[in-house]
Amino acid sequence: MIRRLRTGAAALTLCLLATACGNTGTGTAGVIDYWLWDSAQQPGYQKCADAFQQENPGLTVRITQNGWDTYWSKLTAGFIADTAPDVFTDHLAKFAQYVDLEVLRPLDDLAATSDIQDGDYQQGLAELWKGQDGKRYGVPKDWDTVALFYDRAAVRDAGVDEATLKELSWNPTDGGTFEKLVAHLTVDANGVRGDEPGFDRENVRIHGLASEGAGGGGWGQTQWSAFTGSAGWQVTDRNPWGTRFNLDQPAFQSTLSWYFGLAEKGFMPTYAEIGGSNAIGTDKQIQSGIAAMGISGSWMISTFSKLTDANGTKLDIGIAPTPIGPSGRRASMFNGLADSVTTLSRQPEDAAKWVKFMSGAACQDMIADSGVVFPARPAATQRAIAYNQRERDLDVTPFTDQVTEGTTFLFPVTTNAADITALLVPRLDAVYIGEQPVSSLTDLNNQLNALFEVAQ
Repeated sequence: MIRRLRTGAAALTLCLLATACGNTGTGTAGVIDYWLWDSAQQPGYQKCADAFQQENPGLTVRITQNGWDTYWSKLTAGFIADTAPDVFTDHLAKFAQYVDLEVLRPLDDLAATSDIQDGDYQQGLAELWKGQDGKRYGVPKDWDTVALFYDRAAVRDAGVDEATLKELSWNPTDGGTFEKLVAHLTVDANGVRGDEPGFDRENVRIHGLASEGAGGGGWGQTQWSAFTGSAGWQVTDRNPWGTRFNLDQPAFQSTLSWYFGLAEKGFMPTYAEIGGSNAIGTDKQIQSGIAAMGISGSWMISTFSKLTDANGTKLDIGIAPTPIGPSGRRASMFNGLADSVTTLSRQPEDAAKWVKFMSGAACQDMIADSGVVFPARPAATQRAIAYNQRERDLDVTPFTDQVTEGTTFLFPVTTNAADITALLVPRLDAVYIGEQPVSSLTDLNNQLNALFEVAQ
């Protein structure tokens, strides 16, 4: 299977480089095609596009938005059929594979983006978008971390002081104060809480902690990454471009055993309850009363701020930091998006101008004022914090404190990204369901390491 996947990737690369594939490029002269997947961000980038067009008469930005799954399938098809856009929003989960396939244009070679400075963005963010050749293939647009969203009403009903959520800690042995809170917030159909005698774990009305699946599609970013990270574990031997995985380490396996064990105890929804691989999000689980709190990303702030109950009454949502782990620190995966120029663009220099504009202060401030994400520039991040406090009465600093306090770790960037995901997803699902023990991930680790050996 791995050989077929790699052969397909090689064939795509050759196709893109060969004139026989009809590599005529995309777009119309003067029209820059830009793709993104987040509908919530589209209005902000349309404002940026309007400002860009005023500064660059004769150039027009045409924005196309598709949902996550459709977006990536159309992009892949576009690379094969020569219909890919000039510029697209890139994700670290996909970036390495596109570098391997040589469908991204080095931005150092384009005039407008040749002088991009790493120091203009949040520390460590720009470096993520460089290939093993040292060239830049994406310019940062925003960044994200994770934190705990919670229903304030559920916390009050449980008699819990919200201030205690800021100092929670966990460990893989007994779950610490974090698991105690999760248990207390869990209520069965008879009104018995998870930490009370007679609790029925088979008949739960509200779980203390939401679940977004097994986490195989994104290295557990909104599932278990905050716990493995605060246990001192990292995915690969180095990041980016690691050469060995660490799924066989005790810190990882003991953490996942504890984490998935929360579902066995009834404190977290089972795989079936959340819809299996098509898991409903933490926002929907809190909104419907399935869960009292859950880990989710900063890109969901706008969504959570608009949640209402069945009667249309706005929910009172709070945000707390991730719990402190065995390492003595809390942790959050540090991820981000960037804009990349495709090798199929007929107008790469104009495309680079648009990329440069999106990463500049003017556009970044517009995005900050849209209140959807944290822009890549530090000043714009502060502007986004102020917007959320002023317009939503929402303190979002549990997300940003992770960056300022240095408790973040980077999303893993490796070669063979698509192959890795194809192996990782079903195996982690099997652990969540209970079909496979956590120790089976040692065998998976060997399979993933073999991918590096094949690549050498």
